[in-house]
Amino acid sequence: MNSAYLYAAARTPFGRFGGALAEVRPDDLAAAALTGVLAKAPDLDPALIGDVVWGCANQAGEDNRNVGRMAVLLAGLPVSVPASTVNRLCGSSLDAAISASRTIESGDADVVVAGGVESMTRAPWVLPKPSRAYPAGNVTAVSTTLGWRLVNEAMPKEWTVSLGEANEALGDRFGIPRERQDAFAARSHQLADKAWNDGFYQDLVVPVPGVDLGRDEGIRAGSTPEKLAGLKASFRPDGTITAGNASPLNDGASALIIGSEAGGRHVGLEPIARIAGRGVHANAPQDFGFAPVEAASHALKRAGITWSDVSAVELNEAFAVQSIACVDAWGIDPEIVNARGGAIAIGHPLGASGGRILGTLAARLRETGGRYGVAAICIGVGQALAVVLENVTA
Repeated sequence: MNSAYLYAAARTPFGRFGGALAEVRPDDLAAAALTGVLAKAPDLDPALIGDVVWGCANQAGEDNRNVGRMAVLLAGLPVSVPASTVNRLCGSSLDAAISASRTIESGDADVVVAGGVESMTRAPWVLPKPSRAYPAGNVTAVSTTLGWRLVNEAMPKEWTVSLGEANEALGDRFGIPRERQDAFAARSHQLADKAWNDGFYQDLVVPVPGVDLGRDEGIRAGSTPEKLAGLKASFRPDGTITAGNASPLNDGASALIIGSEAGGRHVGLEPIARIAGRGVHANAPQDFGFAPVEAASHALKRAGITWSDVSAVELNEAFAVQSIACVDAWGIDPEIVNARGGAIAIGHPLGASGGRILGTLAARLRETGGRYGVAAICIGVGQALAVVLENVTA
């Protein structure tokens, strides 16, 4: 089988809910990321792209009806370039990258673009469609921004608790206090701010046409554990999870060029990293935050390495509490985790985050010269994905 390599990565700045990207449609955001990553490979004839695989979690509004294909058309690629859209909720763009890597390995294509998008600002309200015309009772509009909606009554109640309540229970299970969560969150903001000031994201982040947004909008440079300690709990009166130690609602897109060794001749670039291992795992729906533990273990096993070989980890910070629980379970040095900031600061536009962490991981390995890294992401309804990258530039 062929090996699958990452050749280029790009993402838009991540905007706050109702912020700078609020007027940008998700298909236009996707097109911006797609255009941005292809600009890194000016020698690549777009007609040679074998497929585009795009992730999106919502798909209830302007991102409906295969937003990946819409992005291809809006970006001005040849109409012969095909595209699909995949949905594994928060893991959608990492799933897209995994699908792209399998396509490369099987020989079905030499160049595939993967990515993802989410506009949580523009996610619509939806109404259940009545089985008969003119229902006599009230009908409630449901927000599609985040979490369960139109829940099937056959689902056990413990499966359909809010994401926040699920992670409060995880904190109880592992005895993770509010202080650790606030310290983790403050570190995320501080490291993300430093990364931008150091120029780390200079080559990873591409502009969105017509929008004046130069960096991720949610980073609070002056965040400290003491300031975060003053925020009220969001899900329980005596809870530990707040708006400060959980990822916010965001808008953004990410994109990756993945190809075979032969595909590199079309791309015109040297590969950055090899996709060395992949893993997927599922828990009970309410335990989704802890699912990256086993997903990463599967990916490491398939790569033929152990945690002792890993020098960098990008773990999507859905909540500080679940991130801490995963890092503790792995038994790794916390300092190798999200060393350039994480989703609590940078943001978590659901369908775009997997592409973000994979691109960031490759850049960190290239920066430090480390050989192996792990990207992992928890996914609502009990799942997680992980990918092992091998640095081929060292």
